[in-house]
Amino acid sequence: MIIVKSPDDIEKMSKACKLSAQVLQYAGEQLNAGMSTYELDKLIYDYIIAHGAKPSFLNYGGFKGSACISLNDEVIHGIPSKKKIIRSGDIVSIDVGAFIDGYHGDNAYTYAVGQVSPSAEKLLRVTKECLSLGIAAARPGNRIGDIGNAVQTHAEQNGFSVVREFIGHGIGKDLHEDPEVPNYGAKGRGPRLMPGMTIAIEPMINEGTCSVKVLPDGWTVKTKDGLLSAHFENTIAITQDGPVILTTV
Repeated sequence: MIIVKSPDDIEKMSKACKLSAQVLQYAGEQLNAGMSTYELDKLIYDYIIAHGAKPSFLNYGGFKGSACISLNDEVIHGIPSKKKIIRSGDIVSIDVGAFIDGYHGDNAYTYAVGQVSPSAEKLLRVTKECLSLGIAAARPGNRIGDIGNAVQTHAEQNGFSVVREFIGHGIGKDLHEDPEVPNYGAKGRGPRLMPGMTIAIEPMINEGTCSVKVLPDGWTVKTKDGLLSAHFENTIAITQDGPVILTTV
């Protein structure tokens, strides 16, 4: 069931979303070659707790980190680890959410560490553009398929592929709510978008094949061909005037 929020609900939710955006920005500022993903996750945890909130992801379904930190060919759900060291030339996806006053925020950004390859730069740019185009399609009267079609079309026109097994989602009092928000699909298909809906749009775009695999840890998702993947995400509210990004600093 899709939960349509009142203006008061969205106002309360905005607090969680703003904090989620602030911690994501903070994580990007702290990100350095030589640090472990565990160290970065600890900084994220401390930041969220210091601001009176709880990490949305910690212990969610048994996940052992405050953020998903995924490197290079890891698509999503990278588990923070003392053994996983960030190096110059890596691309690092940080996916993080905060829970406060009964609501969740959720956002992600893929950062370049030092000098990355031209192909990595293009992947980051195009994936970020996919997110912007997906958000632009999230207008009242449109359908969920219009979002996915905008993302898929732009990714494939630039020679990249779209992950099928993992998608965006509704969000609010629960981290994952209806509707499902795929990053692919046909225009005019799926649930109709209406004011008061709050959704997380999150393109996961691969440099090579769209095929992925889940590692034995049960969480980490990697590209099957070992090529790079990028992930960007915002939580938005759909209003009469169009989409509003809630995960902004």
